[in-house]
Amino acid sequence: MNICYLSFPDSNSGLMGNVQFHFRIRQSAASQTPCSDITKTVLEEYNENCPTALQTDDGYLYGFVYFRQVKDKTLRRGYFQKSVVLLTKLPLIAFFNQVLDLIAPEYFDTGEASLEAACHHLDQWPLPSAGSTLNLPLLGTVLQIRIPCRLDKPGASSLPQSPTHTNPSPAPFIIPSVHETEAFRVLAPVLPHLNLLWELVLTTEPLVVMAPTPTTAADMVQTLVSLIAPLKFCADYRPFFTIHDSEFKEYTTRTAAPPAVILGVTNPFFAKTLQHWPHIIRIAESGGSPSSQKHKLKKASGMKSVEQKPGVYTKYKSHLQPDKGLVKRLLKGVQTGRPVEVQSALLRRYLLELTQSFMIPLERYVASLMPLQKNISPYKSTPTLRPFNPAEFLATIESSGPQLTSGVKGDWEGLYRRFFRCINFSAWYNARYQEVSNKLNALHLQALSDADLNGWVSNHGEVEVVDLVLRLRSKLATAPELHVPQPTIDKLSLQLNSVLTTLPDDLRLVLQAS
Repeated sequence: MNICYLSFPDSNSGLMGNVQFHFRIRQSAASQTPCSDITKTVLEEYNENCPTALQTDDGYLYGFVYFRQVKDKTLRRGYFQKSVVLLTKLPLIAFFNQVLDLIAPEYFDTGEASLEAACHHLDQWPLPSAGSTLNLPLLGTVLQIRIPCRLDKPGASSLPQSPTHTNPSPAPFIIPSVHETEAFRVLAPVLPHLNLLWELVLTTEPLVVMAPTPTTAADMVQTLVSLIAPLKFCADYRPFFTIHDSEFKEYTTRTAAPPAVILGVTNPFFAKTLQHWPHIIRIAESGGSPSSQKHKLKKASGMKSVEQKPGVYTKYKSHLQPDKGLVKRLLKGVQTGRPVEVQSALLRRYLLELTQSFMIPLERYVASLMPLQKNISPYKSTPTLRPFNPAEFLATIESSGPQLTSGVKGDWEGLYRRFFRCINFSAWYNARYQEVSNKLNALHLQALSDADLNGWVSNHGEVEVVDLVLRLRSKLATAPELHVPQPTIDKLSLQLNSVLTTLPDDLRLVLQAS
């Protein structure tokens, strides 16, 4: 039912022609179908190799919509209204919009046979693979894409390496980026408030985007989520949200504080329902450009005017000062006719550097929590990361904080304190903790494979030796997940067999049988 409602523009009956947008929907436990082992492995491998911002989320689906509404006197309602929806777990926004741009018009013109042909082509596509150039045939066109890899340099182009077609076949249609929106075009109406919006997204503040069309709402929400890339936005977000959504009551109740979510809406009803929210972006019918946006931030207490006036309404007091130089550079680009693609690249480079300046001190501090490699003993348990101490970290800001790499000034310490209280921080830290733990386990396994275990066994009793055997087995079981080289695994297996031979026959047989 949610998908049906989300597949049509909400309270925008005046939209004519073709409209494309996307939504993100929570998949209830009852509606989830168990993944096959192959599918589960593919998704795990994809998540492991792609940037965190492009990872799939358990329990969420993305829906890509191509809606057509045109006058048709032969129909009882006087209009032809139909949508094609593509559901996927992959957040590759630009790519799937292009896929629908090929499928939907063909379907509207020729009927269901084209959908069958499209599904046949989709079924032949290779599995998603980060870092590889993929050629994907679809209805007479070959789409060439490259999903970014985690090892790519942040901000580097994700263009496919080189054409792989041969004459006389037609050249493939190259999609430059599988996931990015046109940042400059989307953010133009709110460009003077870019630093503020970056802070709101970074700290997962409740935010609603009120737009005239689902396309504008979805593009803005998706672009906002990407402001903090390569850091993943870990709270909920809905590029297009309607009053029929199953989470409507949960997200609009006044009995509790607004949840950490970014909503994109078009129904004027939300102007009253969500007027208590602390942060609202209202986009005008015509969108806007940086040069036309002279309005200042509006206090959230004046929400009665939100139905009519575009702007950014907020109760938030920024920690960082706005970068007026960036806006001037982009305005100059508009005046000189700089291509939108270049403007978007400049904007994304600025945001990337801002996020990196914020995260590098945190990465450096977490690295300092690791035990030294020389302290990893094969005869002791695997060492762990020291606990994260916010006060200890904040004490490093003055000497090695973001001000070393960013020209943005302000209360960085206050921003970190707010960041520590949001899910973006806890999710990032948990992921880093797991990565470091895996690395420590791999180093410990390497130390075990190189150790003189027979010499150690000669000085210890049976109980300790049995404990060592069990630890070696456990290490071997987890070695594939840690991506330990096969020669190291082979050495550890030999170590295990060697230690087993030192035990009495009856005890050895019991251990081998267990």
